[in-house]
Amino acid sequence: MTVESEVRELIRRSGVDPARDVGELDRLVRDAVADYDERSLHGSLPALADLEAAVKEVKDAVAGFGPLQPYFDDPEVEEIWINEPTKVFVARAGVAELTTTMLTADAVRDLVERMLKTSGRRVDLSSPFVDAVLPDGSRLHVVIPDITRTHWSVNIRKFVVRAAHLDDLVALGTLTPHAARFLGAAVASGLNILVAGGTQAGKTTLLNCLSAAIPARERVVTCEEVFELAKAK
Repeated sequence: MTVESEVRELIRRSGVDPARDVGELDRLVRDAVADYDERSLHGSLPALADLEAAVKEVKDAVAGFGPLQPYFDDPEVEEIWINEPTKVFVARAGVAELTTTMLTADAVRDLVERMLKTSGRRVDLSSPFVDAVLPDGSRLHVVIPDITRTHWSVNIRKFVVRAAHLDDLVALGTLTPHAARFLGAAVASGLNILVAGGTQAGKTTLLNCLSAAIPARERVVTCEEVFELAKAK
């Protein structure tokens, strides 16, 4: 896309950090889209059907995760995975669906490199699989050939917060009011609580809700490989 190329050049010249200079990036993109739209009126360039959609597409490309960004922005999407470039799946409410997103092998590699940039990790023949945490708390898992047969396999488990307190779990129907009161009392009393379950069973959500019941005068120490627990307030 011409606008995307122009914005990337403007970013390079101005030294804008797309991840941090959000306001400046928005200005650059909107100015570039407006300029392109004005030039398209003379017939030398194809017209843009929706200027706001064009702005979002360019911002997703230069500061987000391109074609996958809409799934990151969708609060209903819990998981994203790429089995092969032309087979991108998402899960909503635990139900998997094949999307219409079509990628190339190079696009998948580029997306993985962007996702790993902030983690300092890498994936190559010497390290054919990698686990990392994205800035928004989502978990990234990538496996490449020869561990996989042909294509890079990418899985992203989004960190979707649906409850922050035990009362929220009661409202969702996950806990009974009696169970919530019991767990709250157990936390306040300093009892040991073991939380176990399968993938996406809600372990981290429950831990966050339990941590919200910790008395304000208590000091909290956590030991985690990935930092998904909310900060104690």
